[in-house]
Formats: sequence, C-alpha cells, structure tokens
Amino acid sequence: MTKRINQDPIILAFDTSNPYCAAALLAKGAIQTTRTDPMSKGQAEHLMPMLETMLTDAGQSWQTLDAIAVGVGPGNFTGIRISVSAARGLVLGLGIPAIGVTNFQVMGYMKSKKGTLVSLPGPRDTAFVKSSEDGIPIQIDPANAPKDLQLPDMHVVGHQAKDIAAQFQASFDECDMPPVAETIAWIANSRWQNGESFDRPKPLYVRAADAAPPKTSAPIILP
Repeated sequence: MTKRINQDPIILAFDTSNPYCAAALLAKGAIQTTRTDPMSKGQAEHLMPMLETMLTDAGQSWQTLDAIAVGVGPGNFTGIRISVSAARGLVLGLGIPAIGVTNFQVMGYMKSKKGTLVSLPGPRDTAFVKSSEDGIPIQIDPANAPKDLQLPDMHVVGHQAKDIAAQFQASFDECDMPPVAETIAWIANSRWQNGESFDRPKPLYVRAADAAPPKTSAPIILP
C-alpha cells in the first residue's frame, strides 16, 4: 500500500442520497465543522454554495483539500447522482482523490464484524440489506427474509434488525443511522491512513427506478 505524503489529511465529505444536503470537514484528526440542511428537492442548486460557505467559515479552501469523500447510496436516485457527479467534477479540477462510501458502511461503522448483516430503510416498508463479507446488496421484506441470508454467528444491524434477526435466531442492534457526513469523513480518513488506492466513485443502486423520468435531465455520470 502506498502511503500518502500527508498523513493528517483535510477531507471534505458530503452526501445527498436522502432528503438533505449533509457535509462535514475533517482536518487535524477531528471534525472541524458539519452541517445538515433538510430538503426533499433542490440539492443540486444548494450543495456547492453550502460547501463553499463551510470551507470559508473553517478557514479552508478548495486548494487546501487532500481528498473528497462522498456518499454513493443506496438512497434517492437523483440525490445520489447529484453528489457523485459533484465529487467527480471537483476532483477532476482539483487533482485529488475522491473516496466513495456506501450507506451500508456508514450504518455498520464501529458495529460491523464478521457475520454482520447491515440493514437500511427501503421503499414501501422494505429493507436494503448487505452482509459484511462483501455480499451483494438486495431488497427484502423484513418480515419475510430469504433463508439464504443466514450467516455464521449472524448479527443484524440497523433498520428493523429485530424482525430480521428473529427469523434466524440471530443477535441484533436496531440502531439509527449515525451522523452521515461525519461518518463518511471518518471512514475516508481511515482508508487514507491505510494507504488504499481509490477508484472513481460510482452510485450504488439496489433496485431499478420505478418513477417517471424527470422533466429535466439528471447530472451526467462520467465513465
């Protein structure tokens, strides 16, 4: 693994995969500032001015950043595309890496271990679940989970964890999502410290879109 020159990075993390714009700035091994603005629409217009204000208020600039960290979903289709597109554009211009972090990683942060099944809220009383062993995320009915979800020493974390765990006689931790942007920043910092290489972040979609196409074009995701 290649070690970074700066082992105390400045990382700007943000996420729009759910009805909010959330961001956090990590520097000197601590969260310097964080902000979450609830909104069901308008994230595309709101995100960049919000990030600019946060950087200015913290005495930083785009040029002082070592990395961008971005939430890649699952969540709202358009919201995920907004944040991932913004991250790709920023790192292309700044010449720094972008670190994609999934909501499964956020929910399982500090709780995930071998045998953990992470559960996130899905549409219409469903759940998105993924095992800690790099399993493929799927959408399930929490009250009627597929039998092949069974894991050795199974422990279910997150949304409706109790209902899912009961079907497998598993332990559970029915917790809420931790602060999203701050957790994305900490996960990105850990991966930076470990000297990982970073692929271009890609949206994580668990299900196909079931809504009518928007009247305006979505942001373009570069290959």
